[in-house]
Amino acid sequence: MTQPANNDRSLQRYIQEEWQAFWLAVGFLTRVPMLVRIDYSQALMNRCSVYFPLVGLLLGVVYAGLFAVLDGYWGIGISVALVLVFHLWVTGAFHEDGLADSVDALGGGYTVARRLQIMKDSRIGTYGAVALIMALGLKGLLLAEAQPVWLALLLSPMISRLAPLWLMLFLPYVTDPDTSKSKPVAEGFSAQRLGVATAMTVIVAALAGALVPALLAVALVALLWGGYLWRQLRGYTGDALGASVILAELVFLLALVAA
Repeated sequence: MTQPANNDRSLQRYIQEEWQAFWLAVGFLTRVPMLVRIDYSQALMNRCSVYFPLVGLLLGVVYAGLFAVLDGYWGIGISVALVLVFHLWVTGAFHEDGLADSVDALGGGYTVARRLQIMKDSRIGTYGAVALIMALGLKGLLLAEAQPVWLALLLSPMISRLAPLWLMLFLPYVTDPDTSKSKPVAEGFSAQRLGVATAMTVIVAALAGALVPALLAVALVALLWGGYLWRQLRGYTGDALGASVILAELVFLLALVAA
């Protein structure tokens, strides 16, 4: 009788830990307050990354629903712009900040040490500002061109948040662990959990009829952006992971609109 009881307790503990890991992923990627008590640990932070695409899908549901409401009052362009404003607020422009810092560092630094130093600077430079304006502008135009818009809004946050997980698997972490928010997530990243996240994303994309654009986006960013990071930094940083989300989103939308 002892063995089944131990198994039940182990299952309950596993479910509780996964539930906390999910909410930790929500808190890491968004401004949404965590509605459960988190027994924070390094291991739990490592495990939360499997839920990044799921958090993206939930954000996509909110974005698509918000667009459906706004589109009843304004045209597509204004409705998309308002959804983007909401996106920047609810995520704290987390990934956009990573894009700006990455472009500033990679464009203005001539050594690995200097590039990493620029990434830590909270100020935004010309390269970063231009990249941010162009990325947001292109994203808005692509969303407005997508048919249907709600599907692009639904899928792009999920698919784009798979890209950094692949970078974490194949590249080393190269920034200061004492000043980085992403280091606990990156350390001890599990290939098995990456497989789960990838399978979940592939299934959703296939059911929505967007499997090819999804695979293209993740593969191109993982290979091209990952290769560039290896040449320039010999690894990745938290900012580079944030940039990969933006890049994967743009590639996915470009492929989706072209198709």
